[in-house]
Amino acid sequence: MIYTAIDNFYLTDEQLKDSPSRKDGIDEATETTLRIYGCDLIQESGILLKLPQAVMATGQVLFHRFYCKRSFARFDVKIVAASSVWLASKLEESPRKARQVIIVFHRMECRREGLPIEHLDLFSKKFSELKMEMSRTERHILKEMGFVCHVEHPHKFISNYLATLETPLELRQEAWNLANDSLRTTLCVRFKSEVVACGVVYAAARRFQIPLPENPPWWKAFDAEKSGIDEVCRVLAHLYSLPKAKYIPVCKDGTSFTFSSKTVDSQPQSTPKEVPQSSPQANNHTTFPIEALVPINPESGGSKVKAALDRLKDSKKSDDESKSMPSDGEAREEPVQRPKSDHKTEASGERSKDRDRERDRERDRDRERDRERERRKSRDRDRGRDSDRERDRDETDKIKDRGYRSKDRMKDSGGHSEKSRHHSTRDRDYHSYSSSREKDRHRHY
Repeated sequence: MIYTAIDNFYLTDEQLKDSPSRKDGIDEATETTLRIYGCDLIQESGILLKLPQAVMATGQVLFHRFYCKRSFARFDVKIVAASSVWLASKLEESPRKARQVIIVFHRMECRREGLPIEHLDLFSKKFSELKMEMSRTERHILKEMGFVCHVEHPHKFISNYLATLETPLELRQEAWNLANDSLRTTLCVRFKSEVVACGVVYAAARRFQIPLPENPPWWKAFDAEKSGIDEVCRVLAHLYSLPKAKYIPVCKDGTSFTFSSKTVDSQPQSTPKEVPQSSPQANNHTTFPIEALVPINPESGGSKVKAALDRLKDSKKSDDESKSMPSDGEAREEPVQRPKSDHKTEASGERSKDRDRERDRERDRDRERDRERERRKSRDRDRGRDSDRERDRDETDKIKDRGYRSKDRMKDSGGHSEKSRHHSTRDRDYHSYSSSREKDRHRHY
């Protein structure tokens, strides 16, 4: 008999402290935060994808196991979380398409970062890169697990333990919630599912102040130790004392589910601010000669008045020329300014046009498919009609052949009778002739 241990992925505290992330310079607090953040992504994405709780639990266990062998600095937490959900959905027989997982993580990242939720183009280069990266990460996870992805959750032990202890239903729901929260920690890679289930039951009983039998201790009936139960309670208490986990960019090749074109479009907004600064200078230049000529008094004398009037006329002409010059400059600068300010709108317009084109192409493809289906149906119908016609023809031909055969038989039977009659008359003549010759011979002798 050959025995194989499937559920054998358990590490000690020393192995966890000497994890690959610590070797790459990531401290314990950052690693804990990223683990909680990745598990939050898996749980939320599972709810949006309408997956059962078993899929989310399996995905979180695979996530923790993978980062026990690989570093956060080399594999981004977002893409690993997406690959874990995708792989767990197939392991738990609730598969989801890669397209659905990528769209859900795209919307989640937009909401978490406060970005406007935009449509994810399925024919874009970004989508194809994300799909390839997710499938590549899934292969890494399978390789590190040795393709042994069996997971045993504490949830299936909780109901049996509480039914044996005869506890109320409120304690069962609380223990179930604590078991879900324990998946955000490393308890799944440190203790067996029976120990985690006993710790969760103990914590729920302490919270509701429900006494459990201690003489003899109830946990010994379920193959657990008091030290393991205390450690489970301590880890859960530490989890609830931490703030909400946020993304910390520690990976060298970080993968984002949002498009980077937003940052590119936001840059040209600062350039048009430099253009209006030249307009106040032009206005000051046009008003300066008018203010300089205002103090002239036309009442000081005839010659002086004429000279002043001439100066005023000259100043007005110069003012008109100076006014016309900046207007031409502004007219020349306007076509340069417009493309900068309208760059974003043109880009968005081109994107919308491309989307409309893609939609039209999809509609045309659907129409062509429908036409092909109708053609196939019509062909099948015609083939059915032709087959019916051929059957009728075959039947008529068979009937005709039978008639012809019967006629031929009748003819053959008639000819044979005539031939037989003809042969019989010949025989009679021959026998009569032979008998007459024999009589003649006897006479001569």
